[in-house]
Amino acid sequence: MDSTTATHGKEMVSEIPTYIRVFNDGTVERPRQAPFVPPSLQHPNTPLSSKDILISHNPSISARLYLPNSILPTKLPILLYFHGGGFFFESAFSQLYHSHFTAFLSHLHLLVVSVDYRLAPEHPLPAAYDDCWASLQWLASHFTPNNPTNSDQWLIDHGDSTRIFIGGDSAGGNIVHNIAMRAGSEALPGGVKILGAIYSHPYFYSSQPIGSEPRDIDNEKSFLGLVWKLVYPSAPGGIDSFVINPMAPGAPSLAGLGCSKMLICVAGKDKLRDRGVWYYEGVKQSGWEGKLELFEEEGEDHVYHIFNPESENGKKMIQRLASFIFE
Repeated sequence: MDSTTATHGKEMVSEIPTYIRVFNDGTVERPRQAPFVPPSLQHPNTPLSSKDILISHNPSISARLYLPNSILPTKLPILLYFHGGGFFFESAFSQLYHSHFTAFLSHLHLLVVSVDYRLAPEHPLPAAYDDCWASLQWLASHFTPNNPTNSDQWLIDHGDSTRIFIGGDSAGGNIVHNIAMRAGSEALPGGVKILGAIYSHPYFYSSQPIGSEPRDIDNEKSFLGLVWKLVYPSAPGGIDSFVINPMAPGAPSLAGLGCSKMLICVAGKDKLRDRGVWYYEGVKQSGWEGKLELFEEEGEDHVYHIFNPESENGKKMIQRLASFIFE
């Protein structure tokens, strides 16, 4: 059998080995996708409740909301979260992220809206960017006189409109950048503002290597380059599109980022480590006027806190996020 032909006569038209296989009949296999798990309303064994809601019917955008079971009388900060997975796998409903937020919110008292945006290649970028921006608009509209028809009572009763954060890991960290840039130029309903942005091991890239990245490979043919071609084949500028390369020639100035403070997290063993530092330096040199912080865990790899939220360093990162949110 030809190497590009799968069982049942389906032909594989593209592949990133062990991550994704795309077939000529439109089906997609994601071998690394974590299983989905249901939400847990008032679960007796956890300090929080969770539920799934529909943000939009067309396009279909959903989210999983998390709320502490022991509600304090004050309003809670809100974290609008964008999961990782290279824009082509993972989900707000997966066991990986559900377990992460169960651990995360055992240490933090806030309301989380984890967005389940559309995935490539069925829905190539900019679909995910558009979905996450629509989710932020939906969130902001809860704090206007005219709520959306699918408003959520948890947000109305417990959310603090003055303490809205956006956050994400890996591809989700890239989404954070693009949403913060858009928020710097487009008004949100009710004049709502993003207070803070959290970038966890963000996925940035370019045609030219930086820092300690290898000089002897073609970045467009590297793993990160192949992922980008899969998820955004029509990207203007390709791997140097300003949505993946914020320092590309002609890219909008980072001084326009629409938030008051930023935390950029990197890991010493992560191949994306230098990109996070590169972005941090770019923001610092741009003239952006907010509060900028960099946090590095030298002995860890990419998104270690997602895979091992209860580890010593996972808890350390959660504590760092807590100090950023509640300072």
